[in-house]
Order: sequence, then structure tokens, then C-alpha cells
Amino acid sequence: MKNSKIVEKSYQQLIEKTDFTNTNLTPNDFESVEFRGCTFNSLSDYHFSDCLFSSCNLSNADLRGSKLQDVLFRDCKLIGINFYPTSDFGFNVTFERCLLDYASFEHKKLNKSVFVDCRLHGANFTQTDLSKSKIENCDLLHAIFSSTNLSGVDFSTNVNFNIDPTQNLVKKAKFAANNLAGLLGRFDLIIKP
Repeated sequence: MKNSKIVEKSYQQLIEKTDFTNTNLTPNDFESVEFRGCTFNSLSDYHFSDCLFSSCNLSNADLRGSKLQDVLFRDCKLIGINFYPTSDFGFNVTFERCLLDYASFEHKKLNKSVFVDCRLHGANFTQTDLSKSKIENCDLLHAIFSSTNLSGVDFSTNVNFNIDPTQNLVKKAKFAANNLAGLLGRFDLIIKP
């Protein structure tokens, strides 16, 4: 995988190697905090602004009512996490080298979000606005794209996607010649190298 192009920054506080599965995270509002090597099962009704989750396990965590504003997830496990019940106000997330298998972004406005070097097997993007998002070097095996806005997204470095251009908005989306099969799969065509 390619090196990250995400800018490094410093955070005001570090919370490290803490298991929050049986312990409450306090307070409920966090700004400019780095969570490193932590485990979570619920972040319901929390507000995170300008935060970093690094090498954390958030698989199946409950995000109901949480606010994620300028949040970076790096090297995290987010298997089966559902982003739908998070607050839409200011929702802005970046994922770098994350495991997002079976994550659900259904009905979310993710335009201009960033996914770099991620695995998104079976991720659900039904009725999601991904317009102008950066999706780079991602494995999208069995990811679901249905009534999804993919306008302006560059898929040329991604693999294993299957996108039906008759069921999704793909205006000005970019695809590499070697991965056109993922765009034309529904037509049962034989594409030769």
C-alpha cells in the first residue's frame, strides 16, 4: 500500500491503552484528543471534535447520537460499526489503514470524506453521498453501492468493487482500464486484458 498523504498534527491530550468496554468514558465532549490503543463498545451520545483514534478497536461499537467532527481513524478495527445513527451535523471522518468490514454508512452524507488503504469488505453504502470523496487503495469486496452518489470519486486505485452504473450516480467518477470489470459486472460482459 502507498504511504499516507494525510497531514500529521499534534493533539492536546492522549488517552492510551484503556479498555472502555466496562468503564465509562468521561466527560462526553472531547476536542483535540488522541485515543491510542483503546477498546470501545459504546460511544453513544459523545461528541468528538478534531480527534484521532489510533490502533483502537471499535468493532460493533454503538454510535447512537454521537457527533464525529473532523475525526481521523488510523489503523483501527471498525468491523460491523453502524455510522447511520451518528449526528449528521458537522459529520466529517477520515479513515486510514482501517478494517471496516461490514460497516454501514447507509444514508450518510460522506461527501469529501477520506478512505485510504482500507479494507471495506461487505460495507454498506446504500443511498450514501460519497461525492468528491477520496477513496484510495481500498479493497471493496462485496461492498454494497445502491442509489449511491459517487460523482467525482476516483476508483482507479481500488480493487474488488462492483458498481452498477444504472443504479448509482457515477458522473465524472474515474476508473482505471484494468478495473472496468467492477463497473460493468451487471452486464455479464467478458472483458479481455
